[in-house]
Amino acid sequence: MILESALLDVRPGQEEAFLTAFAQARPLISVQPGFRSLELRRCLDEGRRSRFLLQVGWETLEDHTEGFRRSAEYGRWRELLHRFYAPFPEVEHYGEPVLRG
Repeated sequence: MILESALLDVRPGQEEAFLTAFAQARPLISVQPGFRSLELRRCLDEGRRSRFLLQVGWETLEDHTEGFRRSAEYGRWRELLHRFYAPFPEVEHYGEPVLRG
C-alpha cells in the first residue's frame, strides 16, 4: 500500500466551510480504483487549528498520480477544495512501513 500525505493549511476562518466541502468531496475519491482508506485529522496545537493532515491509502502510486489526478472526479475535487489552501499543500507519497512499534 502507498500512503499519500499532505498538510493542508486552510485559510483562517474557513475551517468549517472546508470541512463541509470535504464531506462533499470524499465520495469523489473513495470510488477511485486503488483507493483503500482516507483520514483527515485536525491539528490540536495552539495557533495551528487551521491545519489538517490528510492521509490517503492507495494500492499503487499510479492509482493516485495517474488514476485519480486524471479523472473527471479530480476536477470536481479541485473545485470543491483547492480554494481553501494557503499556501497550496505539498503532497508526498510513502511506501510500506520500514518499522512498526
